[in-house]
Parts: sequence; structure tokens; C-alpha cells
Amino acid sequence: MSDRIAPRIGVERLPVTIAKELGRSIVSGQMAPGTLLGGEVEASRHYGVSRTVYREAVRILGAKGLVDARPRFGTRISDPSKWELLDTDVLSWIFSDTPDPALIAGIFELRRIIEPAAAALAATRRTFTQLGMMETALGSMEALTLATEAGRAADARFHSTMIDACGNPFLSSLSEGICAAVSLATIFRLQQAAATRDPVPDHWRVFRAIAASDADAAREAMLALIDNTLMDTTMVSARSSRGVAPAE
Repeated sequence: MSDRIAPRIGVERLPVTIAKELGRSIVSGQMAPGTLLGGEVEASRHYGVSRTVYREAVRILGAKGLVDARPRFGTRISDPSKWELLDTDVLSWIFSDTPDPALIAGIFELRRIIEPAAAALAATRRTFTQLGMMETALGSMEALTLATEAGRAADARFHSTMIDACGNPFLSSLSEGICAAVSLATIFRLQQAAATRDPVPDHWRVFRAIAASDADAAREAMLALIDNTLMDTTMVSARSSRGVAPAE
């Protein structure tokens, strides 16, 4: 970012903008783990900002585990094992380009571990209010489709309400990251190819099992939903890696 761009962004947004640019370079592998970032003076001149602004951008990255800043040793790119991968910004940076297939696999592995168990718990603990919220979210998702931002927001509400219905604050703390991963993976799929399968019926099967207080059926329905979504995502990921143009 040059000094010509800086005035249009606003001083308060500059650190976020610089962190976003650096973050995308890090998660895409353009900046390898162990790489030493340039010094504050050099970097601030490059971006056309003050050293304080650049320092704040690095602090943002450090809070997300992407860099490790140590006195006398400088600031280096952290190993991916240190990254806060469920941070919503980190997830958005990962999906800003074609994601690493290993990261996609990891996201769905996490979902397979968490969400079927959450659906089973929700089936035994949900309230009528939470059932109503999930049903309303599915109605919106069905009417608006996942091709719209509002439809994806409804999808996120369904998943987050289901996790909250477990009544476990530790599971609820994962909700934002999991829902962000769900939404970003959906956007990625739709950017690469037109949808060939409607995922809404899979969601309704999960809902009906939860509404019936059938934990086993809820677990199996959620597992099937995730596996079907993984298959769809893997197909478009392979298509993207081969350089096949997105469907119009």
C-alpha cells in the first residue's frame, strides 16, 4: 500500500489494512514460517505510514499467532501450528485465495468431531425457543438460498443456535469460528462452480431429529450433512487447483 492510498482509508483503519495484506501473504505461503519481517523503519516507509501504525499491524498479527516478535531477534513468521485458525480474520485470509487442501480437510475434520456430538446434545437439551430459532433460520435459508449473504447468515444462525443449544459454554466459544468456516467454505464453493446439490434438505433432517429429541438420529444426520458438504467442497477445490474456470 502506497502513501497515496493511506489518506483514503483513514488512520484508524490503516493497521487493519496492513495486517490483512501481510496476513494473506502469510497464510498463502508467500511468506514462509521463520521468515524475518522487515524492520519498522523500512516497513513503515514501504507502506507510507508511521512506525506506530505498522507496529499496531504487527501486534494484530501477533495476537492471531501469525508472527512472533522478540526483542533483539526481530519479528518472524510463526509456524502454522501457532496460528489461531478459528479466528474469523485468519479464516477469511485463508479463503481469500484457493485454500490449501490440507486446511480444508482440517476444517471438516474438526466439524466431524464437534458438530455431530453437538447435534446429539442439542436433541436432549434444546429449548422450544431454540427450536423456533433454528426453524426460522432454515426457512430463511431455504427462501434466500446460500447464494445470498442473507441466506448464508441464516445458515450460520442455524449452526450457532444448535451449538448453543448444547448448553456448554466451552462448545459455544467455538461457535463463531465454526460458523465462519462454514460460511467461507460455502462462498468458496459458489465462486468456483454453480451449486449442483441443495444442502437445505440435509439441514432439515438435522432439525427434525433435534425436534424429536432423537440424539442418535441427530448425530447421524449432521454427520451426513458434513460429509456431503465435504464432497462438494473437495470437488470444487480440485477443479480450482486444475485451473478450471468457474461456471458462469
